[in-house]
Amino acid sequence: MISTNSFLVGWQQQAEEYIFSENYYQAAKVYEEAILQEPNVNSYYWHLGLIFLLQGQETEAQTTWFIGMADGEPEDIEKWTKELIEVLETEAERRRLQGTTEQDYCIAWAIRQHIREINPEGVNNLLHLIGLSTLLKTYKGEILNELHILELLNSEVVEVDNELLIQVLKNVLDLAPFDLLSLDFTESALVYIKDNTSILEQFLLPFVYKLCYSFKRADVAASFTELGLKFLPQHQEFLYALASFYQDSREYTKGIEAAKLYYSLQEKLLNKIYGNLLIMRGLMGAGGYWNEVCLAFELQKSLLASLLDEQNNDVLWGTSALGLFNSIFFFPYLQDRLEENLKIRSQIAGLAQLKIETSLKEKVYLCRQWKSRLIKTDVSTRRLKIGYISHCLWNHSVGWLARWVFQYHDRDRFEINGYFMGYQENYNSLQEWFVGQVSKACKLELSGQEAAEKIYEDEIDILIDLDSLTLTNTCEAIAMKPAPIQVTWLGWDASEIPAVDYFIADPYVLPESAQDYYTEKIWRLPQTYIAVDGFEVGIPDVRRDQLDIPTDAVIYFTGQKGYKYHPDTARLQMQIIKGVPNSYFLVKGVANQESLKNFFIQIAEAEGVGAERLRFLPSAPSEQVHRANLGIADVVLDTYPYNGATTTMETLWMGVPIVTRVGQQFASRNSYTMMMNAGISEGIAWTDEEYVEWGIRLGKDAALRQQISWKLRQSRQTAPLWNGKQFTREMEKAYEQMWQIYIDQSNH
Repeated sequence: MISTNSFLVGWQQQAEEYIFSENYYQAAKVYEEAILQEPNVNSYYWHLGLIFLLQGQETEAQTTWFIGMADGEPEDIEKWTKELIEVLETEAERRRLQGTTEQDYCIAWAIRQHIREINPEGVNNLLHLIGLSTLLKTYKGEILNELHILELLNSEVVEVDNELLIQVLKNVLDLAPFDLLSLDFTESALVYIKDNTSILEQFLLPFVYKLCYSFKRADVAASFTELGLKFLPQHQEFLYALASFYQDSREYTKGIEAAKLYYSLQEKLLNKIYGNLLIMRGLMGAGGYWNEVCLAFELQKSLLASLLDEQNNDVLWGTSALGLFNSIFFFPYLQDRLEENLKIRSQIAGLAQLKIETSLKEKVYLCRQWKSRLIKTDVSTRRLKIGYISHCLWNHSVGWLARWVFQYHDRDRFEINGYFMGYQENYNSLQEWFVGQVSKACKLELSGQEAAEKIYEDEIDILIDLDSLTLTNTCEAIAMKPAPIQVTWLGWDASEIPAVDYFIADPYVLPESAQDYYTEKIWRLPQTYIAVDGFEVGIPDVRRDQLDIPTDAVIYFTGQKGYKYHPDTARLQMQIIKGVPNSYFLVKGVANQESLKNFFIQIAEAEGVGAERLRFLPSAPSEQVHRANLGIADVVLDTYPYNGATTTMETLWMGVPIVTRVGQQFASRNSYTMMMNAGISEGIAWTDEEYVEWGIRLGKDAALRQQISWKLRQSRQTAPLWNGKQFTREMEKAYEQMWQIYIDQSNH
């Protein structure tokens, strides 16, 4: 017979071993024997009930716990209840930490549901339940209401496990960032989190940028940023982010106000540059604030000149220089001055790269160690490794235009890698199409340093930057020079970052003298710097009768972002409308509709055109519908000094005549090269006077419009602009020639 003492020495260890090995039958026998030996030890009942619960025998578990508490006084029951909860919590937490299978989380969930029944207001247990639901991927915002967790937290009388709350909050935001209850939960949680400044800066700030630039939800990002500012009023980084997000979500008035507040708080020159850029972005995005835009533009010139004069002053550099890359972004939208724009862009980009090289010296050094690699001179023995880096490979102009190169690349000669900045899983069907087109898809956050390291590790031969200055994080990666050859193509003008070797152009998009001003080597493809096989077209949702336009009227059309509407060009457009009787002007703009209307109406009236001849269209529900709606236009009037690009190609694909004003800079020659490569010269103007003349002529000459439309439709089968496969062969030939030049230079 086993003595009581010897039994008690080893029974608990033995029971735990049985539980760990999930031998619940034997574990139960041990506790049943313990109860026979010492029926007054209540903890045995708590453990035996737990074992029943682990076997799914909930009724038996509850009965066992009831027996253990049957003869207790109120104070005893309160004590025993705490003991029972402690036993259950220990096992639940063991299961969660073990987490080897989904079953572990399910068991922990079931145990904690029983704890909840015993103590429905145990906040930490409720937090564990929420956390387990995120681990099980069953979380939905409604659980916050079901568990009444928000009410409990808002009561401000509960004790909360700080680390647990932070982890659960992170899990919730990772799984359900767009749920409105997630915002409420965040606000309630931040009240309890000790040192919430650290959490706000190290977690919430990166989170809101991810919301905007990975999830493309600027509206939600703005709401969370407002919350950050509630806890940290006038925090500069949150305020800067809020202004950006307001602008991205088209809350232009709020975006301008937030940008002006940010600027007013700045003392350092570098931050003033960023703040003034933010003001310009808001004003230009809204459209119509021309006087303010001009003042901000002149201020930006002055601030940048001061920066270049004082660049060796270390006091300037308390803030990251990364934002410098796009501090000159709006210059080509405001002036067609090739030499002046390129000079300041080159100076600023060079300074920004220098600061990155200084601050990230070791990382930059490591990323440039391709210099020491053995160069395989004979590319016939291997495929050239081409890397494309972009934030825009989704339903974005860059995405629509770049896809044909990805589709037609010769995989026998080239290995293609994609570096997707700000990637979000299953965000967009076109994005996933790009992922499927590459040998390796590197799905990145918004870190330029991470991108550079991946590109270097992948031993990319030629890196193609599709974004230029439109995303500073991409600029950071390019500036670190992770590939021996780096090329800018498609997304904007050349960045002028010193680490870039080539800029892809064609015979038309840059004048012959352009190389005098560019630091990159201009690589001119023989015909066009861009080509597509065509565009998907939907069903139009605008009609003349809906717009109260007569069937015999001539319709002129322009459709661009607010950035591109310039008063000088608008005046020329109104002269065209005035010169063509029974004509109407349709304006579509991604802008503040009220300010855009005021902008055009004021210019129209000043030029003697009645406001009744203007019509304003909202954004189309999709790219396909937008293209179909172009069919309502008799003539499209292009913008200047920043032409349309994707919109011009879409116009030509739809067979609609277009009038463009050609300038000197890349941005003012896009439509020119596209028209030439579509086989038409009608509508190409080299002066303001020619722009007006072509506009009036095309409006009055229906036969000429029909001739142009016929030529454009015929060109779909013959023109370089519509031959994505041939264009890809030209790009590939350029890549091979670039590589050969690099090999030849390396061998000398």
